Amino acid sequence: MDGLLILGLRPGETVRWRAAAGGRWQTGRVARRERDGSVGVTDARGSLRSLAVERLEVRCAGPRGGAAWEPLRDRAARTEQLRLL
Repeated sequence: MDGLLILGLRPGETVRWRAAAGGRWQTGRVARRERDGSVGVTDARGSLRSLAVERLEVRCAGPRGGAAWEPLRDRAARTEQLRLL
């Protein structure tokens, strides 16, 4: 679980990704951090897949309080900077 915290994630958090550039978004839930540094995600059918940090977006609160998405690499960079303080 420490690996997820470094990225600013919690188990069960909603994420999305695209299978191919320009493809439709697929959503899933964070399950774990894999040994190779990728993130284990459970998709809508219950299958566990391993996705690179660069491919994922995380649900967050938008500027007006609504749901928005941010790239996981941006959140991870922000979380890493906060740990330095």
